Amino acid sequence: MDAIVTEKNGNASDSDTMMLFGGLACMLFGAGMVLSNPTLRRYLGQVRPADLLSAAVPDVEKYLKLRAM
Repeated sequence: MDAIVTEKNGNASDSDTMMLFGGLACMLFGAGMVLSNPTLRRYLGQVRPADLLSAAVPDVEKYLKLRAM
C-alpha cells in the first residue's frame, strides 16, 4: 500500500473534476426520473415550502444542541 501514494497540494486533479461532474450528472438524471412520474409530480405540487421548513426546525434545533455539547 505504501507504493501507491497520491500527493495533493490543494489543486484539483482531472479525476476529481470528473467525479464532480459525474455526480452532478447522476443527480440531474435522478431528478429527471423522479419528476417524470406523474404521481410524484402531483404530490410534489401540493407540498408548500413553509410546511417543510416548519417540519425541519425541531430537527435543526436538536442538531445544534448536540453540536454545542
